[in-house]
Amino acid sequence: MQSMKGTTTGNDLFTEVNACLEKLGLKWDNLAGVTTDGCPNLTGKNVGLLKRMQDKVTEINPVQKLTFLHCIIHQEVLCKIVLKMDHVVDVVTKTVNFIRARALNHRQFIALLEENEMEHGDISYHCSVRWLSLSKVLKSVWDLREQIQDFCVKKGHGVPELSDEDWVADLGFAVDVTALMNQLNVKLQCRGLFVHEMYTAVKAFMRKLQLISSQVKDNFLTHLPTLKEAIPNANHLHKYSAMLEVLHAEFSRRFQDFKALENEMDMVSSPFTCSVDNASSDVQMELIDLQSDTLLAEHFRSVSLLDFYSSLKEENFPHLRNHAQRILVLFGSTYVCEQTFSVMKFNKSKHRSSVTDDHLSAVLRIATSDIQPDFNALVQNQNRLDYSH
Repeated sequence: MQSMKGTTTGNDLFTEVNACLEKLGLKWDNLAGVTTDGCPNLTGKNVGLLKRMQDKVTEINPVQKLTFLHCIIHQEVLCKIVLKMDHVVDVVTKTVNFIRARALNHRQFIALLEENEMEHGDISYHCSVRWLSLSKVLKSVWDLREQIQDFCVKKGHGVPELSDEDWVADLGFAVDVTALMNQLNVKLQCRGLFVHEMYTAVKAFMRKLQLISSQVKDNFLTHLPTLKEAIPNANHLHKYSAMLEVLHAEFSRRFQDFKALENEMDMVSSPFTCSVDNASSDVQMELIDLQSDTLLAEHFRSVSLLDFYSSLKEENFPHLRNHAQRILVLFGSTYVCEQTFSVMKFNKSKHRSSVTDDHLSAVLRIATSDIQPDFNALVQNQNRLDYSH
């Protein structure tokens, strides 16, 4: 991690990245790819960080092309914009804030739920930057919509949308769609995923969208239980089917960078079943040798992907090993960076403003490490104890 206290233009970022690589003794020609969140100072066509990084690599090796990816989780969250559910989310947020923001209202609402022995003991806030929280809030509002309406009416703050059949149907659709997207989001946030595994999860989700869209047209709502409970009419079904198709198209548009790598990823993840014709010419002969070897096929099924490719003899499969190495080191998302940034914000709060960059770096190194310290050995190696005075 590198602290930047001034401007953060593409040139500033490149200067820091270059200094970091020199400090760590890393070579530019070993760089395979870069994954970003897509902000302009990183992806700018002429002065962005990625353009400068490619120019630097080209100076060293003119034929080497870096792989640039836009964080798969970030893109998945951005796709929700095309659903245009603000008319649902805004009403839900306003209603929840009315109940939660005032202490008396909150206490009385909880008492009402306890009196009616509801499954939900409370209703939570929705944070606009957290897509995962939205699904839970929408679901709780759906389950408690009658109690919320009664409570708000008694308080002179009625919510007319809760009596509108069209809006209630939209709420039911929003509950189911956000739940589906949350399932994908959780899969993408698993630790240790390779880029091809993340893209496989996205492709599966896109196929689900196509299936559900066609089923909604026929009023088959098995996979949308909340919408089914809302009993939508024909106009609703046509609208929701079209919205799912638009969502599918947005996924297809946003994941073009991963789509371009699909054949290469398939060759690494499924080398014994992929098409040799779709492989690059430098690995085709090696791929044929690999697919013809029954012992290697059995070995592939019994070990992890990393162990398999590291076990291939370099003299027999040099290009295939290099290709697998280049694909397996790519990051599908910036999740590790975002997670570290959250740890940094927690440690460097307004109450610890005097923490230096070196101290913060040391704290983050400990906080983000999976290595468990051997406290017994540390204590035994201590020569003396310092007693407080």
